[in-house]
Amino acid sequence: FMPNIKISSLCGGIPLRPQLASLTHEPHIVVGTPGRLKDLIGRKALPLDALNCVVLDEADRMLDMGFLDDVEYILNHTPESRNTWLFSATYPPEIDQLSARFQRDAQTVTVASQHQGEVIEQRFFKVEPGDKAAAVLALLRQYQPESCLIFCNTRNDARQLTSTLRDGGAAARELHGDLDQRDRDETLLQFANGSCCVLVATDIAARGLDIKDLPLVLGYELPSDPDIHVHRIGRTGRAGAKGTALSLVSGREMGRVIKIEEASGQAVVWADLPRPERDRALPSASFQTLAIDAGRKDKLRPGDILGALTGLAGLDFNHIGKIDIFTTRSYVAIRSTQRDKAWRALQDGKIKGRRFRVRKI
Repeated sequence: FMPNIKISSLCGGIPLRPQLASLTHEPHIVVGTPGRLKDLIGRKALPLDALNCVVLDEADRMLDMGFLDDVEYILNHTPESRNTWLFSATYPPEIDQLSARFQRDAQTVTVASQHQGEVIEQRFFKVEPGDKAAAVLALLRQYQPESCLIFCNTRNDARQLTSTLRDGGAAARELHGDLDQRDRDETLLQFANGSCCVLVATDIAARGLDIKDLPLVLGYELPSDPDIHVHRIGRTGRAGAKGTALSLVSGREMGRVIKIEEASGQAVVWADLPRPERDRALPSASFQTLAIDAGRKDKLRPGDILGALTGLAGLDFNHIGKIDIFTTRSYVAIRSTQRDKAWRALQDGKIKGRRFRVRKI
């Protein structure tokens, strides 16, 4: 809450030119991905002489994703007097090696990773690999969650499962490393504003998500590291709310169950899969999202969009959900039954006396 702080987001997957233009006025804080930061440093567009603090977030994933050389390149262009902070949801042995390489006189701060049994209800289900998609459908029909985060170990599984869920009528979206930045941003936004009920994600893509009131987490396949399992289920049961975590386990994954039991110090709870109820609908979204190609640069505010929707479109306040405004784009969640009406009104009318392109996403 300090005034006049310029923060720049510098990541790949989006055009470089606007970032170069923005850096003509140097930011106070930069949040970026290693590849794009390395590129900008190489172009001498991002001077780091005055830098006093570096944060390596998700440090364990930096190792898994092969970013170590890029990180070393970036740090070699920073002052030796900098502070270097490493954050990691899991603590593999390599973290100590990373610390010894990039930090001096490091201090370690840890927080409890285990959740109380009464906060998160865990259930494990034995399922053959070929039956897992059907098991997911059966569990979603039984639990009927308002929102659900499903973890897959591979991008291919995430794509295939999302396709199966959407074919069945579920409001599902995928989140993995093959998506470009805009698609990733819009997917997360739709999940947060209620336009998407089921998010199918890989661990790396889901890192850093902070989703409020997430009632259900489902593991399509167990991770090999029990710490990652704890991190997955910790997305539910937050801030005093109760949550449910379900895990599908095939025969080849039984060794991973043993590791989870050893790490937690207690036996997992097994349950039987519900019987398929194909006549019962899958969870559907109560909202859909409209994107407006205008944002803060156009002096657009939430009240301007709200006024256009209640005035031009004649919508009631309860037809309008979350409004998000970014630099050049804005998004508004609309009740599914009113989405087309709102889209036509904004397409044909004006917001703050100006016409903007409006699209359905």
